[in-house]
Amino acid sequence: MAKDHGPAIKDDELYEKLRDEGESKEKAARIANAKAGGEKVSEKGGEGERYEDRTVEELQERASEIGIEGRSEMDKDELIEALRNH
Repeated sequence: MAKDHGPAIKDDELYEKLRDEGESKEKAARIANAKAGGEKVSEKGGEGERYEDRTVEELQERASEIGIEGRSEMDKDELIEALRNH
């Protein structure tokens, strides 16, 4: 049985599975809560511009918005990886 992670997590079992797979707490919570709300998570995305098509400055700005530490020292590939894995 899945541990109760409190009212902020709507699907404790999925949250734990995602955390075991290495997802961050924030990402696991977003996915678990979206699925619990009935959203088809795998069909939601695909609307945004590809990270590879953005400038380093744009990537740094996005990294700043979501609080990625050390972004000013990262090159483009490192920024893309950090954004995808946040």
